[in-house]
Amino acid sequence: MTAPARTGAANGELLRSAGRGDEQAWTEIVLRYEGMVGAIVRSYRMQDADARDAEQRTWLRLVEHRGAVRDPERLGGWLATTASRECLRILRENRAVVSDELDAVPDAVPAVEDQVVDADTVSRLWTIVSDLPPRGRTIMSELFAENPRPYAEVARDTGIPIGSLGPSRARLIERVRRTFDMGTPDTGAPDTARPDTSAPDTRTPAPA
Repeated sequence: MTAPARTGAANGELLRSAGRGDEQAWTEIVLRYEGMVGAIVRSYRMQDADARDAEQRTWLRLVEHRGAVRDPERLGGWLATTASRECLRILRENRAVVSDELDAVPDAVPAVEDQVVDADTVSRLWTIVSDLPPRGRTIMSELFAENPRPYAEVARDTGIPIGSLGPSRARLIERVRRTFDMGTPDTGAPDTARPDTSAPDTRTPAPA
């Protein structure tokens, strides 16, 4: 089944439409951020059933608290934090249930504290990504998606020529790395996902 076409609607508009029962708006939000939520959940290295539960809980929290998202354009950061909290909640629930087994094999699975450190890194990275301009967020989300879309579709959604996607992506990765190393959010900077015609990407685009 073909996924619905993505739109350039702002997060605030999508949340308002979703609140009025617009299923297409909800679908758009999920398409926009499911790669990020999945990456955060996977970083906790939980069982498959628990990972699915964490993702479902994250989206449920958005349904329940969509009106509490203060800055819709930073919805990615809100979802990153929520996904981390839901993963921790599940880990603690499981730890309480099987504490005896965990104590008996302390080296068999990563400690919750170690998983928190790893997942905190992922959450910080996605919070930085959520502060990028819309085109930058789209490119970075596609970079980490489990099933990346063809370059032609990404180029269409971002308005960036196919040959410039590679250089744009490289600049975005470097920008995120610098911001992460500084430990401060990157706000107010120009959109580094601008087309770059001076260094075309010779990679052959995937078929649409």
